[in-house]
Amino acid sequence: MVIGNDEMHGGLLVAEVLAKQGVQFLFTLCGGHISPILVGAEQKGVRVIDVRHEATAVFAADAVGRLSGVPGVAVVTAGPGVTNTVTAVKNAQMAQSPLILLGGATATLLKGRGSLQDIDQMAVLRPHVKWAKSVKQVKKIVPTLEEAFAKALSGIPGPVFVELPIDLLYPESLVREWQAQAMSKSTHWRSRLVNRYIEWHMGRVFSNPWQVRAGEQIKLNLRQPNASQIAQTIGLLRGAQKPVLVVGSQALLNPGQAEALQKAIVKLGIPTYLSGMARGLLGTNELHMRHKRRLALKEADVVVLAGVPADFRLNYGRHIPSKAKYLAINLSRLTLYKNRRPDQAILASPGAFLRQLAGQWGPPPTSWAAWQKHLAERDSERDAEIAAVGEETTEYVNPVFLCQQMENVIGADSIMVGDGGDFVATASYVTRPRGPLSWLDPGAFGTLGAGAGFALGAKLCRPEAEVWLFYGDGSAGYSLAEFDTFARHGIGVTAVVGTDGGWAQIAREQVEIFGTKLSTELARTDYHLVGQGYGAEGIVVRKPEEVVGALQKAAHWQKEGKSTVVNVMLGESEFRKGSISM
Repeated sequence: MVIGNDEMHGGLLVAEVLAKQGVQFLFTLCGGHISPILVGAEQKGVRVIDVRHEATAVFAADAVGRLSGVPGVAVVTAGPGVTNTVTAVKNAQMAQSPLILLGGATATLLKGRGSLQDIDQMAVLRPHVKWAKSVKQVKKIVPTLEEAFAKALSGIPGPVFVELPIDLLYPESLVREWQAQAMSKSTHWRSRLVNRYIEWHMGRVFSNPWQVRAGEQIKLNLRQPNASQIAQTIGLLRGAQKPVLVVGSQALLNPGQAEALQKAIVKLGIPTYLSGMARGLLGTNELHMRHKRRLALKEADVVVLAGVPADFRLNYGRHIPSKAKYLAINLSRLTLYKNRRPDQAILASPGAFLRQLAGQWGPPPTSWAAWQKHLAERDSERDAEIAAVGEETTEYVNPVFLCQQMENVIGADSIMVGDGGDFVATASYVTRPRGPLSWLDPGAFGTLGAGAGFALGAKLCRPEAEVWLFYGDGSAGYSLAEFDTFARHGIGVTAVVGTDGGWAQIAREQVEIFGTKLSTELARTDYHLVGQGYGAEGIVVRKPEEVVGALQKAAHWQKEGKSTVVNVMLGESEFRKGSISM
């Protein structure tokens, strides 16, 4: 039976909602449970991007949510398709990314009876999402999906999960044909009773199926600050001599306001440290401080955390001295008070708060100039130290030298994606994101394997930008297969694999403490050949003098729409000794 384009089915209802909500891309790995959604999406103008692992689909959707503000959407088949997404979903939850995960499921009549790929998916996903719902009737598809978008975009944004059983997605005529084949031909009263129940159930599933159709787009809904909070903060800052502002990912939850937020921070004039999605927000502005944050916080008299939790990255709040006034702005009440109680706690959107604060702010106090100069000089000293490390000779290529050359070659309009430990952390010290929304990393969960999905979502959102994926050789193993995805869909990204033959960040501490490299050693694998096998260009670099030419060649190929794997053999470095986090 071939389904005509004019025949209505639940997959088309799903697609109508996605189109109305401004979804441009649907990420997936195909499965029989979800085929109607994929076909419907194509018919409604939503581009379907099929990947090689379900986690990549979710990571790509995560990147789209972060960069566009419209929830990214991934759809996966039942059972293992859903369970394969758990790490990526949890990463999105901790990163507060608006995301919709659609999961196929066995037919409603077969739930719990041992059907193919039938498990309790709600129990698996519910702890890791804001909201989860299983749809039981075709007429509930549209309102459930619209509620999902509202949940993903309200309060603290995050992922939601909607389970869509297979019999709700295919045309009613076909589903009834399937059920007819399964019904007993016996005249025994029990068989007749079962048949009647099946007929009743089908009637319920398909009751008034098309009565509710997709409505208008649901917008981001973040809690706003009030006037008294703004006034109190102005008074606090006017009395400061050494203020420090730390801006995190939550301040960028409204990507459309990124430029306005940048201008607001510049107007405030507070020396600023950036983390997570906020990296790159200030470009090359002199207010942006990059190094020795711990020392700056120790010396500060007012500390403002805007969308930043007092977690392990701030030593659970202990980096903020007790003598300093501590102001926290966050959408999460729990986060506001976790580990360290602020002197002023503001439950609101950090981005909105900073923009409104700047709207009522005059020139910054002249007394701040000496403080900013002090921090800037310390930054320059640290940059000089790093530059000196880059000149050290190592076997193969010095990782700091490699990052210095990447900084020189990467274009002004670019997005950097970090997926790894030691090499990526080194890159974060040396390379400078070019502007707002130009850096993507997993965030607090410390997830490996996000890189290809993030790069995919980034390039689709901003096709004109260069996308550079920084891989550790450990993390590269998670998602190199997605270069097949890039090739099939004509997507050009550049991956630089820092190949040092091991899990260096772990080995460095483990060897010192336990005296063994057990489980931390890898081969210096020909990742460039793996990339070529998947349809990408591949380059291997073994000597420092080969670095610039290889990077320039990869940048040229990306402009032609080709992906490249640049496999750089790295020498050992003590640059990040003692930096492991717990």
